[in-house]
Amino acid sequence: MSFLPVTFLMFLLSAVTLPSEAADSPVAPGYGPLEYALPEVGSYQLPALGKAGDGKVLDTTRRVRRLYDLFGKQYVLLAFIYSSCSDVNGCPLTSHVFYSIKAQMKHDPELARHLKLISLSFDPEVDTPEVMKLYANNFRYAGRAGEWQFVTTESEEKLRPILRDYHQEVQRQLTDDGKYSGAYSHVLRVFLIDPQKQIRNIYSVAFLHKDLLLNDVRTLLQQNRAAEMALAGQGRQKQSAVFSGPGDDKHGYEQLAYQTHSLALDSRRGKAADLMAYVVKPPLGLPKVPVPADNPVKEKKVQLGRKLFFDRRLSLNNTISCAMCHIPEQGFSSNELAMAVGIEGRTVRRNSPTIYNVAYAKLLFHDGREDTLEQQIWGPLLAASEMGNPSVGYVLNKIRHIAEYDGRFEAAFNGRHVSMETLGMALASYERTLVSGASAFDVWYYGNDPAALSAAAQRGFRIFTGKGNCVACHLINERYALFMDNGLHNTGIGYRESMGIRPEKERIFVAPGVSIDVDRSVIDQVGAAPPKDLGRYEITQNPHDRWKYKTPGLRNIALTAPYMHNGSLSTLQEVVDFYDQGGVPNEGLDPLIKPLHLSAQEKQDLVAFLQSLTGDNVDQLVADAFAAPVGDLKKGDPDWVRGTEVEVR
Repeated sequence: MSFLPVTFLMFLLSAVTLPSEAADSPVAPGYGPLEYALPEVGSYQLPALGKAGDGKVLDTTRRVRRLYDLFGKQYVLLAFIYSSCSDVNGCPLTSHVFYSIKAQMKHDPELARHLKLISLSFDPEVDTPEVMKLYANNFRYAGRAGEWQFVTTESEEKLRPILRDYHQEVQRQLTDDGKYSGAYSHVLRVFLIDPQKQIRNIYSVAFLHKDLLLNDVRTLLQQNRAAEMALAGQGRQKQSAVFSGPGDDKHGYEQLAYQTHSLALDSRRGKAADLMAYVVKPPLGLPKVPVPADNPVKEKKVQLGRKLFFDRRLSLNNTISCAMCHIPEQGFSSNELAMAVGIEGRTVRRNSPTIYNVAYAKLLFHDGREDTLEQQIWGPLLAASEMGNPSVGYVLNKIRHIAEYDGRFEAAFNGRHVSMETLGMALASYERTLVSGASAFDVWYYGNDPAALSAAAQRGFRIFTGKGNCVACHLINERYALFMDNGLHNTGIGYRESMGIRPEKERIFVAPGVSIDVDRSVIDQVGAAPPKDLGRYEITQNPHDRWKYKTPGLRNIALTAPYMHNGSLSTLQEVVDFYDQGGVPNEGLDPLIKPLHLSAQEKQDLVAFLQSLTGDNVDQLVADAFAAPVGDLKKGDPDWVRGTEVEVR
């Protein structure tokens, strides 16, 4: 059995239980009341002081963890300690202050949700995981609310780069005969780190006081709430779409306090919209909708295409409709799947792209292999992993025998029956109505309303068009903005996947706040290998087109996570971080992509700008989709009785 050093326990008890007068020597302010008034919460700024360091540590179960993974998406107070410390104003002071903060969490649920305490030993030879577990046990009386982790490292070699990143100078103290005395010389520092892994304050002995630390944490929390309100549309900025979001939002699932936000089915009450109006007069910020001369958009075509879009009978086994990969309330994409799932659970190798504003796209599919909506629809209808139909004729003959479509094609196409051409035209006509603009950005930029966009989003726009150079591919012009160039680019994502550049371990959440770091070798044994994907090269066979994918439009981008062709980036913050680091280097990397060196504030502002691009008619388009009839297998349909031959007519 392991025991904590007696010297530390004595000072621990004195630090936690005795008043400052009990100490033999002067003690730090952290043991008694502050002798000055703190500024009001939120009345001051805590600028970012630099990136917090990462590194591998061991938790009390000897599991290897990364510091960044431990930080998660919470604010963190990180302290460096060692259990044999005998200086009352050293590690015992830190432990006393952390104990007091942990105890405060019982009375402050917001603090318990958003703040994490981490104590990292810089004496791995003595402070084994077993010792750190005993160490943690001594603080159990602070209460169960909140989280306080005690970690160490495998060796001093593993610890050294972490200390270097935090500018921690630590030296062993030696006796006169050159032996280790059991003590270290170091400068006590505690680091306050935000969810973006930026250091926001550093506390020395003179400033290590519970009230001061909590004041800073609450200031950051208040400022974060204010920023979220601004992004959501505080004041005159447009608010987020009410009806859009994943069916079961997993935001915060990594925390024990997670609560489900599943949407009830009875909330999907629909209301039909005048879809033609969006084609006749597009919302602010959008140009005239391109309409082919041989397929003018007409009301009967739109209604027929809308019916087809939500009809599960268009798939081989009557289970998958277009809307099941392009889910209206999930940005006409799929928030819950990195890559789509087709009939019988077959995995599609790419992410479902949004079809908002698809009318303006000159290239379709991630690899740009089609150039008209009329043709595009046949790709998913015939793909074995998507809707699974064996042939064009099979689909058409099936529709001919569904009574609900009797006369519908003839009415929409001046007497023409269902055919490969008219089916594509009908679906394309509905998709062309899904135009969405008049976002907060549009009202500010094209409507000349200076109050329509938050200050953070305005700063983000300057980064988007300046330092970030995002506008090089996501175009904006004087009269409208499509936020795409109708081109294809190699960002390195496809290269990374093809080369198998993946982390050694992957974190799997098995319950709220409960995760397992699974070795890559285990995942490879039980999971299917990632599908091969060379992007545009598969279409052209030109080596210069390897791993090139179509530039997506950015309108409604806040509604269409996850991102990239394979859904490998989960949040807009991850997307900004990816481009900030310059993509993934490879010989075909687009020359426009290079490290941006954005600050934490600049990244937040850029995300704020992207979040301002949600159109003001999104709820109307989603409500219209809710009102659409869902085509399902009915008695009398051609394959109601399995195994029968369909009469051709």
